[in-house]
Amino acid sequence: MAEDVEEPAGWEKVSLEKLAFIKGRAPSKLYDFEEKNLVKYLTPEYLRGGNYKTFYCNINEAETVDDDVVVLWDGSNAGEIFFAEDGAIASTMSKIEISEEFHKLFFYYYLKFYEPVLKYQIKGSGIPHVEKDIFGLLPNLFPSLSEQRKIAEILETVDNAIERTDTIIEKYKRIKQGLMQDLLTRGVVENDELGVMCYELRDEKKHRFKDSPLGRIPEEWEVVELGEVGKITYGEGLSESYYEEYGDSNVYGTGGIIAKSNKFLGVGEALVIPRKGTINNKFYVKEEEKFWVIDTAFYLKPNIVAKYLFYKLETLDFNMLNEATGVPSLNKNTLDKIKVAIPKSIEEQHRIASILSQTDETIEKEQKYKEKLERIKQGLMEDLLTGKVRVNHLIKKGMENVQPA
Repeated sequence: MAEDVEEPAGWEKVSLEKLAFIKGRAPSKLYDFEEKNLVKYLTPEYLRGGNYKTFYCNINEAETVDDDVVVLWDGSNAGEIFFAEDGAIASTMSKIEISEEFHKLFFYYYLKFYEPVLKYQIKGSGIPHVEKDIFGLLPNLFPSLSEQRKIAEILETVDNAIERTDTIIEKYKRIKQGLMQDLLTRGVVENDELGVMCYELRDEKKHRFKDSPLGRIPEEWEVVELGEVGKITYGEGLSESYYEEYGDSNVYGTGGIIAKSNKFLGVGEALVIPRKGTINNKFYVKEEEKFWVIDTAFYLKPNIVAKYLFYKLETLDFNMLNEATGVPSLNKNTLDKIKVAIPKSIEEQHRIASILSQTDETIEKEQKYKEKLERIKQGLMEDLLTGKVRVNHLIKKGMENVQPA
């Protein structure tokens, strides 16, 4: 593979076949607290940035890393590359000893760029694993250390922006969860005590509540069954021959929109609820949107504010309603009997839906920005790590000259 790459001016070949790999170890015991002689245990899930509980292990039983490049050596994701800041790696991972020809962070981005190649080349008839010779298949042309350092700085700048955006997204998701907990159980009422019309959450100290089959609810609310607020309808099969790349109708499956078509079952606000497989998914069909729902899902056009009902159903775990021993399944009669608390006032339903929609719009905006940053990063990696675009002119100017578009 390396011989097919045109050599950028000033780049030199460095053999990767002599890379040293130090495998992690499996500690005898994991702890859920931190103290002297214990070090953070870095699992692949933790390094991917998931919300996983942090565990610790005895430092004497561990292979530690500190700003090191790590490869997942065994398992279904063998070949995955991480940059591990501080901790101990699991036995399915290996630390890559970086020689003096490489800047560590640059080398991480380099391997991350070629990660699909590593994953494609994994071996093993049982548990997939990486072998050292795979690294010899990668392009082995590299710039000077100063150019490596500048490339790493540029890519790290974009990564930091992605991380900040992720933090904002998670913040607004937490805000939304809190709002849903309050708004969908207490609702909002008008308050003009200060001479300015505004809205506030109901409070049992100030407003009337009553007992219901779902617990305490505002006096102005009622408990109804899902079948009372709209007809739950089976989706219908649709041949892929009716899929159109630029169709004006969205085709919904159990995972959301799966295709476009010019055929449709309905137009306008509706809820889509899978009946097979990922049954806890719920999808909102927008106003004036044409849609088709395939036969592994139901759809419901409610006679109350659809967005309010969508948020209400989001708080319910439909996995608890599974009635199958194999593929999870929902029964229409079971859905019909689900009880939900709703404000009798359509205006209040609209207000609640509007507040939650604003938070969703903020989350969606940030997610789109994150996707833009990820596209920018991918383009920069393609250009900078292959030498298509050079950064020599930036090396003496500093990072203030590098701003992601």
